[in-house]
Amino acid sequence: MNWVIYLVLAASVLALSFAFYFFKSMMKEDEGTDLMKKIASHVRRGAMAYLKQQYKVVIIVFVVLAALFFVMSLFGLQNEWVWFAFLTGGFFSGLAGFFGMKTATFASARTANAARKSLNSGLQVAFRSGAVMGLVVVGLALLDISVWFLVLDYFIEEANHLIIITTTMLTFGMGASTQALFARVGGGIYTKAADVGADLVGKTEYNIPEDDPRNPATIADNVGDNVGDVAGMGADLYESYAGSILATAALGAAAFGAGCYEMQLKAVFAPMIIAAAGVLLSLFGIFMVKTKEGAGMKQLLGALSRGTNTAAVLIAVATFGIFAWLFGTETNQWWQVSLSVVVGLLAGVIIGKSTEYYTSQSYTPTQKVAESSKTGPATVIISGLGLGMLSTAIPVVTVGVAIVLAYLCANGFNIEFNAANLSMGLYGIGIAAVGMLSTLGITLATDAYGPIADNAGGNAEMSGLEPEVRKRTDALDALGNTTAATGKGFAIGSAALTALALLASYVEEIKIALVRIGETLPNGVETAKATLVDFMEAYNVNLMNPVVLVGVFIGAMMAFVFCGMTMNAVGRAAQKMVEEVRRQFSTIKGILEGKAEPDYERCVAISTKGAQQEMLVPSILAILVPILTGLILGVPGVLGLLIGGLSTGFVLAVFMANSGGAWDNAKKYVEEGNFGGKGSENHKATVVGDTVGDPFKDTSGPSLNILIKLMSMVSIVMAGLTVTCHLL
Repeated sequence: MNWVIYLVLAASVLALSFAFYFFKSMMKEDEGTDLMKKIASHVRRGAMAYLKQQYKVVIIVFVVLAALFFVMSLFGLQNEWVWFAFLTGGFFSGLAGFFGMKTATFASARTANAARKSLNSGLQVAFRSGAVMGLVVVGLALLDISVWFLVLDYFIEEANHLIIITTTMLTFGMGASTQALFARVGGGIYTKAADVGADLVGKTEYNIPEDDPRNPATIADNVGDNVGDVAGMGADLYESYAGSILATAALGAAAFGAGCYEMQLKAVFAPMIIAAAGVLLSLFGIFMVKTKEGAGMKQLLGALSRGTNTAAVLIAVATFGIFAWLFGTETNQWWQVSLSVVVGLLAGVIIGKSTEYYTSQSYTPTQKVAESSKTGPATVIISGLGLGMLSTAIPVVTVGVAIVLAYLCANGFNIEFNAANLSMGLYGIGIAAVGMLSTLGITLATDAYGPIADNAGGNAEMSGLEPEVRKRTDALDALGNTTAATGKGFAIGSAALTALALLASYVEEIKIALVRIGETLPNGVETAKATLVDFMEAYNVNLMNPVVLVGVFIGAMMAFVFCGMTMNAVGRAAQKMVEEVRRQFSTIKGILEGKAEPDYERCVAISTKGAQQEMLVPSILAILVPILTGLILGVPGVLGLLIGGLSTGFVLAVFMANSGGAWDNAKKYVEEGNFGGKGSENHKATVVGDTVGDPFKDTSGPSLNILIKLMSMVSIVMAGLTVTCHLL
């Protein structure tokens, strides 16, 4: 049965091969006029300079943490593979973001130039360039997973080696989460500092259009789209994708640990095979995306939905075949576990549609936010906040129903809660998370498409291309705003299911840590044979335990403290940007007349420095709090922390992402000519709302889904230290 892992390896090679094919196809496209090439080179140079600086900081953090894990392994608190697995996870996560961003910075001018031919040409270039990001993420994740499994399977020979292998592999999930948090926080601070500076001074004070070449912050704004929404989102979903597969594999090893080895191995391989099948079906969906000239927003959304929905339906069908092949001869429960995958897919679709409804200017909620601009920016902000709060209902109910249904499906619809079905039910929840992310190749393509289209519109504006081209790029950009908002909702929903699977994996890691140091559970039950129910009873994990409740409060607090720190970071960096833009407008003669070129590099440097200075503290806090909670409050406190962080962080992330998306598209709706159009007082009011929403939707909100998973990953890696500390 071990040969199956080579199918996963083959799928990773296929994904990376098509990513390279799409990249080479994009590079063959004409980049346009000399001015278009010059603008694109400015953005490309700024993006690469920022990423180089970010990686310098991240490398230092990774070296320190890897050294800590190495020392822990010397004292028996962790196995000897952890430190290296951690480094590879961070490396591949960073590599995925790098490749995606590099592609995006080459694709923007080519998308704008393709839009000179037709709307479909522009869509094809932008979307297939975004597909490079999606395919690189899934390809590198599956490569890392399959190679690590082969290596560990060769070297680890203990009787319960599948449990040890899968929990060890979770460590590179922590590496991916750590890298993703730095990428998301740093990129988010960078892009929103530039965006706020460009909008507040350019649009509201000097009445010049967005992406006007006279605005000194324009290049920094375009750079920020790449470092935040491409590199950051890529690293974010890389760790969600890898984390869901690894957590589910670990739960499968635990659920079938008492049975035969063959069944246990199949349960470990199942999420990997589903992900491998998702690669093939994502490719099929990517080739289906096309549109006609003159298409409106709904037609463009339909073009993307055709590809993503087709892939989702096909993976749902394929899942039944996969589980029938793996488990059909041993048990008749295979079709019920398959339904857990369908539940995850449906949950992803519902969350995506909900996000689209609340954030797209094609629907009433965002149009109402735009209408509130008639009475000024204050009512725009109030309306957007209210919309965001209301919008949490559907995703929360959807995830709640998905958790219950996935649990019941995996248990053969047995509603009785006991030790026998608990592990299998949790495996079903993990499989649902894998199902939601199985077609990430195309789902992430629709998300990465957004900043490429945005940059294409900026390039067309700054290059002075004809109005028809700008009209096409505006249509692609508006579509990108909606897909970006939908992608954030999808990422948050998948994070909730993944974090829940990681919560169960933490329990398994505690048991392994106890076995490693030769201890039984606190109630005297032999650790190796203990069920999850035995574990919870031993550590008194219930809501009447004050230690658990304190952990819940700390976890809930972390979501707000983290958002407060990142919001203030954007505010401080944006203040410096606003001051610089004002300085250039007042001191550089001829800048507003277009006779002098602004100092773009100075604004790029301000955003870069601000992001580097501000990203470190919140990121380090996310690592330290789970460690300190474990040392002070022990296992019950950590479980409370993870539950509080998951529940509060999920709802807060949905609220912030949807409020920000609605404010952004309310501004777009006014710019389309509604309620006074560009330059009107209503437009200025929506610009203020969009400015408030920028750090909501692109910095703090998206970073929360990484926070809740990173705290889980850190807790898993530090499990040995936690139990040892409380045995002394």
